[in-house]
Amino acid sequence: MIVRRSAAALAAAVAVLGAAVSAVAAPSPSPSAQLPDGLYGTGDPTYDGVWRQSLTLLAQTEQNVVPATEAVDWLAGQACANGAFASYRPDPAKACDAKTMLDTNATAAAVQALTATGGREKVAGKAVTWLKSVQNKDGGWGYNPGGASDANSTSVVIGALVAAGEQPDKVVKGGKSPYDALLTLALPCAGKDAGAFAYQPDKSGKLFANADATAAAVMGSLGEALAGTNATEDKASPSCAEPGDRERAAANGASYLAGALAQDKHLMSSMPGAEDQPDFGNTADAVIALAAAGFGEQAAASAHWLESNALTWAAQSGPAAYAQLVLAARAGGIDPRAFGGKDLVALLNATGPAPAEASPAQSAGTKDKENEKNEDDEGVSVWWIVGVGLVGGIGIGFLISARRKPRP
Repeated sequence: MIVRRSAAALAAAVAVLGAAVSAVAAPSPSPSAQLPDGLYGTGDPTYDGVWRQSLTLLAQTEQNVVPATEAVDWLAGQACANGAFASYRPDPAKACDAKTMLDTNATAAAVQALTATGGREKVAGKAVTWLKSVQNKDGGWGYNPGGASDANSTSVVIGALVAAGEQPDKVVKGGKSPYDALLTLALPCAGKDAGAFAYQPDKSGKLFANADATAAAVMGSLGEALAGTNATEDKASPSCAEPGDRERAAANGASYLAGALAQDKHLMSSMPGAEDQPDFGNTADAVIALAAAGFGEQAAASAHWLESNALTWAAQSGPAAYAQLVLAARAGGIDPRAFGGKDLVALLNATGPAPAEASPAQSAGTKDKENEKNEDDEGVSVWWIVGVGLVGGIGIGFLISARRKPRP
């Protein structure tokens, strides 16, 4: 998968598209000429336009790159009048209506990016107000407003609240905060999945470990935003203790991730009809979460694995993948500008409008030939997996679980 949010996005896509295979046969990656000015990447932005733009701006800002004004303007212009964002609006001049699929993940990511870049406080503030208005009674958020709370959506909203200067523990609905919602998704300290988080309970209420949801929930439980933090010395215990509070739950989740990464330094992804293969995006997410939780040694080991193995994936996947690697490299103690012999920041910048300011080490605005050659493949993963899912008649639950070890 390209980015952490993909399971929720695919679940929403299945809900919209239904079970008809013909529904996924028509769309195809949009030609570059049809994409709006200011948007990063050349793949079809239908399901990840706002998300990949937000990750790009966050990674650039974290690396002291001033993003292009047109890129920030494009993101801000995606907001609906009520403050919410959809995954992508091809015609921002057309007002949002009841048919517009509003997206809490896109909204929360946009808040973080617009807050980081500055100058769009009113847009970010309206988005936060909207997020609060669609909070569930258990304290969490689903991918779309009104949907059941999940670990990933709740965590990315926590990051938005923190970025906007809010205190998540005081953002309550029905007496519950988002931290309370995450605690209900934490698995007990028993068995091989001790300490992990589930994406959502299954229909019977049972929790199943999901590595991607765990990485997200570790960040959310710690009150961390998507950009994460620098690696620190090891200070965390690998043991699991019953999660009485969010900090303990985060430590348990990080311990589970460290165990999942211990042998091969990466997580695996199992897709229908395909052999198991490394999941680069989930591994990057895990690195960021481990660093935030104080598992510096494990974060560094997996960051170095990404350095040796993930560049081709990023070139094929586009800006969101490059942004993930930038953030994971920083979290794992590696200079993103010297990552496997490549400058990740320059490669990221080359996928869209040249930054307003970049460090002298970067050749901003110059397309890297390797990246340019593979960038058009960016939209393939989402459509392939949706197609396979519909052809095979699998349900949303499988898409969620397949998204990493589930996101392992």
